[in-house]
Amino acid sequence: MPATVTEDLVFEALRGVFDPELGADVVDLGMVREVKIEAGVVVIGLALTIAECPMRGQIENDTTRKIEALPGVEKVVVETRAMTRKQRSELMEKARRRARENASPTQVAPTTRVIVVGSGKGGVGKSSVSVNLAIALRGLGHQVGLLDADIWGFSVPRMLGVTEARIEADPDTRLMQPVEAYGIRVISTGLIIESEETALMWRGLMLSKALEQFLQQVEWGELGYLVIDLPPGTGDIQMALARLLPQSEMVVVTTPPRTAQKVAIRVADMARRSAMPVVGVIENMSYFETPEGQRFEVFGKGGGQDLADSLNIPLIGAIPLDPTLGSGADQGRPVVAVRPDLPVSRSFEEIARRLVELVPPADAETCTGRIAKLMAAL
Repeated sequence: MPATVTEDLVFEALRGVFDPELGADVVDLGMVREVKIEAGVVVIGLALTIAECPMRGQIENDTTRKIEALPGVEKVVVETRAMTRKQRSELMEKARRRARENASPTQVAPTTRVIVVGSGKGGVGKSSVSVNLAIALRGLGHQVGLLDADIWGFSVPRMLGVTEARIEADPDTRLMQPVEAYGIRVISTGLIIESEETALMWRGLMLSKALEQFLQQVEWGELGYLVIDLPPGTGDIQMALARLLPQSEMVVVTTPPRTAQKVAIRVADMARRSAMPVVGVIENMSYFETPEGQRFEVFGKGGGQDLADSLNIPLIGAIPLDPTLGSGADQGRPVVAVRPDLPVSRSFEEIARRLVELVPPADAETCTGRIAKLMAAL
């Protein structure tokens, strides 16, 4: 029986659409003025603070992606209009009241774009993709954080060459300080325990609690992007993340075999059930290319494109097989950082550029920022 979208589900999903400057979602801010549902078509009426709102495109795109992620939705129509003077005044008063009374639920700023890297199973190179993607985003000029949420199977510290580093807390704020590596800010359980050979024998509740602490008790600072390396599958960490960071958006890593595609689609299904948009697919180990330019599809072909087609999202990149990628991870020398000239590094750069197009950084001046300036001048 096909899933049925309801108004309650729509409003719940819209709580993941944030005004970056005010740190509140469009539902709490009273920006959602109308919701109509008919035969799988959802019409959202949004009231923006001013007609020339510079964040209009981002808010409309975020709204569309959130609602499209709901089961049973076939089409989303976003209709925007300008608020009345009374509505603007009420919004700014509400924003001031929230700023006085409510602390941020996490240390991840609302302006931070959260990119979750997931896979249906292990062995597809998800962590190496996360590490090199984060470095590629940094190379494009963005401030980037990397959270290793694979609590049991952490590998990010070794891949970045920081296995000897340990997380310390600021004596004044008591917040954990990320470790710096290759220009990105890194947090991992591998930076807390005695050694990387130590087994973490934690049950599900402790896994979720560890993730919560990494989001609430780490001083991430101002980030353009936070890349989160998920454990494989659809367990406690994935479900907790959707609750703690509703602005998260996912990319799915798979490999060329179509059997891998059938497994990877499960994590995409989990994301969409949690109202987490899936914005793209990355195919790893896509092909091997000789120095003469000959290509060999060692593991077959078509899985990444099939997955993207089945989810109606783009295939944002295909990463070739390159021994340097694996050896660099073992040595703590990420290929994008140490060999940017290689084809595999250029593929990561192209993926980062494509991702920035799909999930652009938050603008420094938002709609509410402009109206606040106008009101302050009155």
